[in-house]
Amino acid sequence: MSGYTAALKSGEAIFYQDKKRWLWLMSIVYPLQPFLGIWLYVKTGTEAWLLLSLALSYIMAPLLDMILGEDENNPPEEVVLQLDADRYYRFLTYLVVPIHFVSLIGIAWFVSTHELSTWAFVGLAIIAGLASGLGINTGHELGHKKSKLERTLAKIVLAVPFYGHFWVEHNRGHHRDVATPEDPASARMGESIYRFALREIPGAFTRAWTIEKDRLERRGSSAWNTNNQILQSMAISVVLQIGLLIAFGWLMIPFLLIHNIFAWWQLTSANYVEHYGLLREKDEQGRYRRCEPHHSWNSNHVYSNLVLFHLERHSDHHAHPLRRYQSLRHFDDLPTLPNGYFGSYLIAYVPWLWYRIMDKRLLALAHISGDLNKINIYPPKRQQIYARYGRPERLQPVVIEEPQAD
Repeated sequence: MSGYTAALKSGEAIFYQDKKRWLWLMSIVYPLQPFLGIWLYVKTGTEAWLLLSLALSYIMAPLLDMILGEDENNPPEEVVLQLDADRYYRFLTYLVVPIHFVSLIGIAWFVSTHELSTWAFVGLAIIAGLASGLGINTGHELGHKKSKLERTLAKIVLAVPFYGHFWVEHNRGHHRDVATPEDPASARMGESIYRFALREIPGAFTRAWTIEKDRLERRGSSAWNTNNQILQSMAISVVLQIGLLIAFGWLMIPFLLIHNIFAWWQLTSANYVEHYGLLREKDEQGRYRRCEPHHSWNSNHVYSNLVLFHLERHSDHHAHPLRRYQSLRHFDDLPTLPNGYFGSYLIAYVPWLWYRIMDKRLLALAHISGDLNKINIYPPKRQQIYARYGRPERLQPVVIEEPQAD
């Protein structure tokens, strides 16, 4: 299917064609890019080529996002059901699952069978981890769907980065608590990415385990049984990584240690930039209001969205988590990142630069308008932020009246 027809309420017929339909294949190819550097090394003998993947992700990708700009086009709502039903798009998410395994196993084989310098070995372990971190993005897309097949594939692909708790934590924890001080996966204004990582990584696992333990206990089961969805994915991880150790030797211990850390770091980087400083308001009963598009930082940059299954249209995703990636929408006046995710990661890795760029954007948002009461602030930096931007008159979250029904 290459196009979709529908009728507007006025009776007018429309035809929609996804101009990026075949470009979504880039999300399939992207986890394989480390093999390009390996191939060039084999051809030339120059170890520097092994780091090509880092240059493609953190130099080329931000430049391409700057050059190609943003795509603000949305599919008409009248064709969304047809677009979501098109099996081509979901087949791409199925196809990339084994590719993540191929990427890790292939790189592990290469480092174990070639004499490499220490820096080249470490560099490839980092690259393998960053490539496996993309598997969390694949698990993210699959794990939000209702079909048993897609949820099973999510658990399988999350075994590659050894992050099996993500599906439980993200769907039933992060989406519930997003943009609140209670969420370990929502960064706070004034909190560096490094401090955030120390809170987010253990906090996410603890929340996931608690959620799954409570689910099983309500069914009269112990958390330590085969129905534990976290343990199911982690069992695959253990088999995979022990298998690599048996197949390729003790060199896999440092390789996999570095790999796992940087796979997790990839998710931490995404979580950090996605909700920095944003805060959901409370209603009159003290409950947080439902998540709206303005509670996530968005990016419409073309290139990085094409290699991340539209992850960067994060505002619509959080407001409508069941929407498939090809149907996610742009909204006007959203919190907007200065670049795609890869460029934004680089800024975040330099905290003073991140604060300089993002704090101004945060305060300038239309729904905040400089009101620090409407911002999720890192507690140890609260007084420092007040001193810089002015102490707010109110120290309690703003209560916004519910709109009256027409």
